[in-house]
Amino acid sequence: MSNFILIVLYITIGFLLKNIISLPAQDIAGKLNRFVIYVSLPAMIFLQIPTLNFGGETLIPVTVAWVVMAVSAVLVLSVSRYMNFSKEITGSLMLVTVLTNSSFMGIPLISAYLGSEALPYILVYDQLGTFLALATYGTFIASYYSSQSKLSFRIVALKVVTFPPLVSLVIALFLSGVTYNIYIKDTLEILALTIVPLGLTAVGLQLQFKLPKEERKPFYVSLFIKLIIAPVLALAICYVMGWDSLIAKVSILEASMAPMVTAAAMASMIGLAPRLSNAIVGYGILASFVTSYIVFKII
Repeated sequence: MSNFILIVLYITIGFLLKNIISLPAQDIAGKLNRFVIYVSLPAMIFLQIPTLNFGGETLIPVTVAWVVMAVSAVLVLSVSRYMNFSKEITGSLMLVTVLTNSSFMGIPLISAYLGSEALPYILVYDQLGTFLALATYGTFIASYYSSQSKLSFRIVALKVVTFPPLVSLVIALFLSGVTYNIYIKDTLEILALTIVPLGLTAVGLQLQFKLPKEERKPFYVSLFIKLIIAPVLALAICYVMGWDSLIAKVSILEASMAPMVTAAAMASMIGLAPRLSNAIVGYGILASFVTSYIVFKII
């Protein structure tokens, strides 16, 4: 219960700060997110990944993540064409509807549901699923739907090989079974603990609740696919494959998380329906507390 209270508290602090500070909230949120991505998340990766026993089961979160994202992208593209959404709105939905908030929301929420033993599997889903997709798929979508940039394989490749959490993951894979010095371990633990307060405060700083009337249809489409279709699809995959372990439950819950804040920031930065993108993330975070709990009770 305390985890849920802290999640709400950190988001509320961020939301209140946005209304009382003189500095732009987006700038502060961006700095907090960069600290999490460059410091907090790598620290958690170095702490957790070496303890992970890689086997056939570790393919479960990777499979679920990419299948769910692929099907979600096809659904978004199909519905957008059917409903004649603009290129700007389609690009926005291709980012925020497909990419899930697997770390900032996934880590505290799923840890609260399933305990700290779920952390290594959360990181596998997050790193080999969501963050790898952000660096590759996200860059492709941003380049394709934005008139400000051209599609470049070099940009995509550079984004992948220099993405801090991914670099940390590759290094951590070679540290399997390594026992850290007590000082190194303590430092990593302290840094890893900052991911929740800093990440969720950044979420609060970026929350936008204004919803223009003309954007309600794509808004509902996005949240329906992200919070209902995605977890149902993950459930179906695990059921068909006969997966019923802790790692399968982590994968299903990850698929039920809210839209990724970074995806909305990316969409806003390149002009892909920024108000819609932020509204989807803002309302999606609140709705995911309910929908993810329902999914947890089902599994």
